Amino acid sequence: MSATLPKSVAFIFGSLLGVVPGIMAPAVAAPPAAPAATTPTQAPLPWQQVRLLADVMQLVKEDYVQPVDDNTLINNAISGMLAGLDPHSAFLDKSDYQQMQIITSGQFGGLGLEVTQQAGAVVVISPIDGTPAAQAGIQTGDIILRVNGISLDGMSLDNAVALLRGKPGTAVTLTILRHGVAKPLDFKLTRAEVHMASVRGRLLQPGYGYVRISQYSEDTGTGVIQAVQTLVKQNHAPLKGLILDLRNNPGGLVDAAVDVSNAFLNSGIIVTAKGRAPDSNFVRRATPGDILSGAPLVVLVNGGTASAAEINAGALQDNHRALILGTQTFGKGSVQTVIPLPEGTAIKLTTSLYYTPSGHSIQAEGIKPDIVVPEFNVAVSNDANQNLAESNLQGHLANNAPTPEAASGTSAAVRLAQQDFQLYEALNILKGLSLTAGGPG
Repeated sequence: MSATLPKSVAFIFGSLLGVVPGIMAPAVAAPPAAPAATTPTQAPLPWQQVRLLADVMQLVKEDYVQPVDDNTLINNAISGMLAGLDPHSAFLDKSDYQQMQIITSGQFGGLGLEVTQQAGAVVVISPIDGTPAAQAGIQTGDIILRVNGISLDGMSLDNAVALLRGKPGTAVTLTILRHGVAKPLDFKLTRAEVHMASVRGRLLQPGYGYVRISQYSEDTGTGVIQAVQTLVKQNHAPLKGLILDLRNNPGGLVDAAVDVSNAFLNSGIIVTAKGRAPDSNFVRRATPGDILSGAPLVVLVNGGTASAAEINAGALQDNHRALILGTQTFGKGSVQTVIPLPEGTAIKLTTSLYYTPSGHSIQAEGIKPDIVVPEFNVAVSNDANQNLAESNLQGHLANNAPTPEAASGTSAAVRLAQQDFQLYEALNILKGLSLTAGGPG
């Protein structure tokens, strides 16, 4: 007998992508008494090799230097089988599967910190507004030395994040090293339910907006629409142009990337996927309703732009809706399907390749920008970063500047060029596009 498992879930670049209905997988059954009928595309299981696997498992159980339980042996066998296929197929134990669901839902128990790793140290990118970390006064640039007395020195970022997260209502103490403070600081916080916003926006200058997507989770599409609406309100007028920042975005939900692309398109194909199984083939198309009403759009990408983010960039590029600026993207053009297994585990299996609207597969190639602008940052010492002032900026206006407004605008431009040269160039190009009818394409 065989049992069907729950509907599978499509993933991309290790993140939940959306539901692909109808893909079912049978549980492993005992060898049949007689060969089962097979379709031309499905060969029978090689039972002789299956027995060989069982024989090896028995030998390990009997002769390995230390006892090994059956679950460990079977899980290791499954892991090896999938890992040998490609870099993205994998066996997910309970912890891995739960962690993946947490990331893609955007909600978890924790402190509300976005962190990164620099030279082995866990550094705070920013606290999320309204979370325990923000309320406690943790700041951007703080270095987390210890969590509940456990040193993070040499620890992987994933393991460090696991220490920060936990059940809402539980207490945690962070030991922080802060620039300009002689001794480490201890912060006692209580974990809470955190909603991780994947979208952030701001006005760069009057008329010109900026929206950053860090990953594609369940509410990213809605978040982009709301961010643009907020920018329009702040601008007190429709936007003249928008920069969509997808740099260092590892991907996420396919449906979220489709939603974001659709928000800026009135028609056309967004993405196509092709695989062997019927349910691994699909086409997503845009529907009418461009939230920018045709205003120019520039998309920032780099080598860290991958998977669902490449779907987004490719859709806007091939439909001539946006100019792509930056460096060549990662080139992750395959779709993974996560099939839940008994006891809370799952397998993540590569089931199809996706294609941009022009029919181009970016697997191992990536999206080529329309305008190549290398990542460039002016080298500034730590002390200079901490004491950044107008007088420290190269080319700053003297005190006899004609008007305060002119001085402010110039200093902001210089600062932007030093802090993020790609964004600076994107803004200049966006301004040029806004002067031409119809924008890019």
